[in-house]
Amino acid sequence: MLQIKNLGLILDGKLIINDLDLHVAKGEIHAVLGVNGTGKTTLAHLIMGINYLPDAGKIMFEGKDITRYPISQRAKMGITLAWQEPARFEGLSIREYLELANELKVEEIEDCLWTVGLSPSQFLNRAVDTSLSGGERRRVELASVLAMKPKLAILDEVDSGIDVVSLPHIINGIVKMKSLGSSVLLITHNEDAVEIANKASVLCAGKILKTGSPKEMCQWFRQNCQVCNHINVPD
Repeated sequence: MLQIKNLGLILDGKLIINDLDLHVAKGEIHAVLGVNGTGKTTLAHLIMGINYLPDAGKIMFEGKDITRYPISQRAKMGITLAWQEPARFEGLSIREYLELANELKVEEIEDCLWTVGLSPSQFLNRAVDTSLSGGERRRVELASVLAMKPKLAILDEVDSGIDVVSLPHIINGIVKMKSLGSSVLLITHNEDAVEIANKASVLCAGKILKTGSPKEMCQWFRQNCQVCNHINVPD
């Protein structure tokens, strides 16, 4: 479904994305695992068409070269991004926020909330604002992605900085997304989240170092990346 070939990006004279290759199959959860500062969010933005255009390489989606497509066109094709820092829509209720994603029946909206562990009776009429905890806000964001029913969901650190209560609900939402037919690119540094992936890749210095099973990649990441004293200068 998604094929990235020899992708490169230079910012302020520094190579941020370095000859990166990545393939995500249809109906697959593919995790990209990396410590902070290795280019994970920049990769998400390039795929979605936000902020940058690559200096080299191609981004192919369902056989089409979308490297230069604007974000609106990519969204129409079925690509969506859940932000590392969720956008806030002050004044909107959670019901209204989820209705922005698609024309859904009330039962479908409620099902999206139940999937991420939020009771509709308690949350549908809550405002999307700072009264929500960080974990609740992330779960609402994931519910909105579920409501969109995307072909490809790019989840940028949706599991980062949340409480232990919220994490299982986040993971449940991602698994549900796959069951509904979405492909998922899960960008994370959390090994617990990687376990639900079909395949995992390790990213450092803007380059995919290895790709394999989640178990193998988590072990390699633990032994090499988490103890590394020279981040972004891989051996």
